[in-house]
Amino acid sequence: MSFPYSYAILGLVPGLILTLFVAATVLYTSLTVWEFSMRHPEVRDVCDIGQMLFGNYRWAWYFTAVMFIGNNTFIMAFHCVVGSEYLNTMIGGAGACTAGLSFAWAALSWICSLPRTFNTLSILGAATAVFTFISVLLAAVFAAVEDHPAGYDKALYGDPQVLAVAAAGTTFVDGMSAFLNISYTFIGQITLPSFIAEMKEPKDFPKALWTVTIAEIILFSVCGSVTYAYTGTQYNVSPAFGALGNTVYQKVSFSFMIPTLIFLGVLYASVSARFIFFNAFQGTRHINSHTFIGWGGWTGILGVLWILAFIIAEVIPFFSSLLSVMSSLFDSFFGFIFWGVAYMRMRKADFGPTYWKIRGIRGFVGITINVILIGIGIFFLTVGTYASVETIIQGYEEGEFGGPFTCVSNGLVPAVG
Repeated sequence: MSFPYSYAILGLVPGLILTLFVAATVLYTSLTVWEFSMRHPEVRDVCDIGQMLFGNYRWAWYFTAVMFIGNNTFIMAFHCVVGSEYLNTMIGGAGACTAGLSFAWAALSWICSLPRTFNTLSILGAATAVFTFISVLLAAVFAAVEDHPAGYDKALYGDPQVLAVAAAGTTFVDGMSAFLNISYTFIGQITLPSFIAEMKEPKDFPKALWTVTIAEIILFSVCGSVTYAYTGTQYNVSPAFGALGNTVYQKVSFSFMIPTLIFLGVLYASVSARFIFFNAFQGTRHINSHTFIGWGGWTGILGVLWILAFIIAEVIPFFSSLLSVMSSLFDSFFGFIFWGVAYMRMRKADFGPTYWKIRGIRGFVGITINVILIGIGIFFLTVGTYASVETIIQGYEEGEFGGPFTCVSNGLVPAVG
């Protein structure tokens, strides 16, 4: 539910264009991931790919592993932040400590992460997709049917205003943060090698990818636009549930996000734990047998990951800023740079070092697109990281949150002006 907020910052037209652009690049690079994984069935995860892409050096594997676990842990932290926002919203922030609620959410997610196979998660994944659709759709409908958004004051702020382009005075930092928020929602190629490796029919992956991408574009752009149209630039917050003026509408639409909030955090925790567990116990009976050491190791790994996620959630307790940090630090590599390099490696293996000349226009277009993708990744990593850090500094300076490990409520409240 960051799309209405991003559209409010960027303007509706640039926001929609960037939504389509990010979706298209993710679709393209995901197909590259699939092609690379099909060529190399020995690949188990993105760390194996990282080593193969960068000279087959072991340092590349360790670097990718650190980034891989870091990315997943930040996503887990994000769900701790949103989980505490939800709990505070439901109880009205009365008599509860936000840091405690965040820890409680991490503990609940740790328990839900304990199953060691993806079988249960695959079933839950389909259910969470339905709940996410209902939640986003309800938010758009509620925004349309209610009289006014949260914090409405016609004399002070006027009626909700929809802008085709960014408002005059919008800073680069704000615009970059909004763009990174959009990017985070789509970029998820980091987990694809693991899932492709476990698919019964990996060749069917492109069908699922096209279906999911089209559904995401329709859902996020339409519902994001409708919610923005009825809440306007002045009254928009992130997540957009907070822009709903009716607290019942807020709680109902937000509540349908619970399965997704739990599932995605659990998913990334399981992916990280499996990676660490299989490498730590490789070649031992603890991997496939229900041994005390095996289950103790699995439980302990998950516990450490969720504690780290809780700490990150408390240090960067801002919804939008945490999304921006994740996009700039990790999506730069796993959304763009890796797959531009993967394309070049595959074409070089097929046609030689001058593949872009030999293949004619296809070769020229292919190398151009993938050089641009690598450039976007570097832009995310440098300029994007700078913008993300600036938003965090601004958030603390403006008192948007009480500080790290605070008990101040982070429930949904209107933020106008």
